[in-house]
Amino acid sequence: MRTSETMNDETPGGSGELRPTEHTELVPKKGSHSVVWKYFGFKQDDDKQSEVHCKVCSALVGTKHGNTTNLYNHLKRHHKVQYDEAVSKNSENASHPTKQTSITATIHNATPYPPNSSRHKEITAGISYHLAKDMAPINTVQHDGFRKMINILDKRYSMASRNYFSKVALPAMYNEQRAIVEAELREVRYFSATSDLWSSRTMEPYMSLTVHFIATDFTMKSRCLQTAFFPEDHTGEALAQGLKEALASWNLEEEKMTCITTDNGQNIVKAVSINNWTRLQCFGHRLHLAIENAMKDSRVDRAVGLCKKLVGSFSHSWKRRRDLAEAQNELKLPVHKLKTECPTRWGSRQAMVHRILEQLPAISHVLSLDRKVRHLIPTWQDVEILEAINNTLTPLADFTDALSGEQHVSISSVKPVLHLFETSVLAVQEDDTDFTKSLKSNILRYLQEKYRDQQTQDLLHIATMLDPRFKMNYIRDEHKATVRARLMDEMTDIAPAKQSAPSTASLVPPVKKGRKTLGSFFKAAKVNEESDPALHLEQAVSSELDSYLLTCNIDSEDDPLIWWEQNKGQYPRLSVLARKYLGIPATISPSERLFSTGGNIVTCHRSSLKPQNVDTLVFLAKNL
Repeated sequence: MRTSETMNDETPGGSGELRPTEHTELVPKKGSHSVVWKYFGFKQDDDKQSEVHCKVCSALVGTKHGNTTNLYNHLKRHHKVQYDEAVSKNSENASHPTKQTSITATIHNATPYPPNSSRHKEITAGISYHLAKDMAPINTVQHDGFRKMINILDKRYSMASRNYFSKVALPAMYNEQRAIVEAELREVRYFSATSDLWSSRTMEPYMSLTVHFIATDFTMKSRCLQTAFFPEDHTGEALAQGLKEALASWNLEEEKMTCITTDNGQNIVKAVSINNWTRLQCFGHRLHLAIENAMKDSRVDRAVGLCKKLVGSFSHSWKRRRDLAEAQNELKLPVHKLKTECPTRWGSRQAMVHRILEQLPAISHVLSLDRKVRHLIPTWQDVEILEAINNTLTPLADFTDALSGEQHVSISSVKPVLHLFETSVLAVQEDDTDFTKSLKSNILRYLQEKYRDQQTQDLLHIATMLDPRFKMNYIRDEHKATVRARLMDEMTDIAPAKQSAPSTASLVPPVKKGRKTLGSFFKAAKVNEESDPALHLEQAVSSELDSYLLTCNIDSEDDPLIWWEQNKGQYPRLSVLARKYLGIPATISPSERLFSTGGNIVTCHRSSLKPQNVDTLVFLAKNL
């Protein structure tokens, strides 16, 4: 007969659990995922893990092939606490299922793209485009941040090396883009150009060349052809030869070039003359020289010099900048920083003067509190000069910006702008001070003198007449007949596209001849009269020109190219001339923008770039 002590060891107690009589360390099931296996295991010598033992009571539990039903039943009958714990964990796992990565996704994340795969080429091309268009250093592909970003976007892409981008990807992109530009230029009937000289940060000389043309659909096109290393002496003869070679390298015929716009340097002027090309002086440079000439006054030197000292005193002291910001808030002035002057840009002088006048109350307040700089407070005489400069130059800045664009017609606006200068912008007013009157008169006189050149006048007359916004409005009466005659001569030389109609002679039955009527003699006379091709061409040209001049001018804010696209069928010869002349840029801003791009590429961190690479990178940045 069993004792009570023995009974308590083998039957469930008050807690519903069996207390094991001996403790044997059990090993867990291999590869198990179910929660219930936390409470069961196998003896260490059971290599096949065939006999399952309970870790709580060491009892042998029968189960097949890892089936957990018997295991749960054992816990439910003998170990209530452990059973409830297992069921609770199971419920939690069911409500938050673990997302298992699919086999396809695993392979996708682990297998790199082959270098010749379309996806690898696509990503590499995108990185190359970023490097070229955004003027990013090529060693960007080695930066940890950039590489991590690409890896996050696509883990299967293996970044190509820096040498690959510099020696393979970018040259290939250049060749591809050059082929596109060459294909465009083959279809060009007329083009214009701009050119300028520039020295890089490392003082290496470059010569730029841009071409501009109007496509058959009357869209304005601007293309950078080169930023070529030019180590020769910058003589007129050397520049003339360099420009010829640049056109030849692109298979551009000189006869198709309508005009080249340049600055007023003696060497480039001589080069254009040697090549016998038509040249247009840059409106921006000419206006800059006119303003510089008018500013030759000791009062201007003192006032402008004072402005520079003011800007310097605030630029080099963080305390004064802080005090200036506080004064601006107290006086309710715009919170603007002071601007400095760039000697080669007259607009920067106007911007500096304008900002000083705008912030003068705050500037005077700050300076009055500091004895060291109190002498910099402008006097009323200085303020009077600065106001005269600001009032005179401010309207001119808007005209310069408008004439410097590349995507709209600019040359035809030069004469209207000069007319506005004479009649309103630079016209002397009764309330102007003596200095203001002198400033306006000197600027206007200089411009009138420089634009008196006959070749320039002829070019501007034709361009203005071909603009449906202006036509003859800004051409003096004594010049209208000459301009008309020249335009008719050029229209006569243009052979319009011949339209061939299908022959119907074989379809028309022969008509039996009858007696001639009186009207037939008049008809024959008219046919003989029209048989003269020269007379017929002259009448057609005159009729087309008269019809164009008789139409109403379009609004001054409308786009003349849109008008020509809509009316090119009605004016076949004039529309060709419009494409020839309206594409001429009024300034050399396109070439200057190339140098700004070059300055963003040849930086202090990329000062060792070879000239050939500079040309390639500038070309891509401007043409992509």
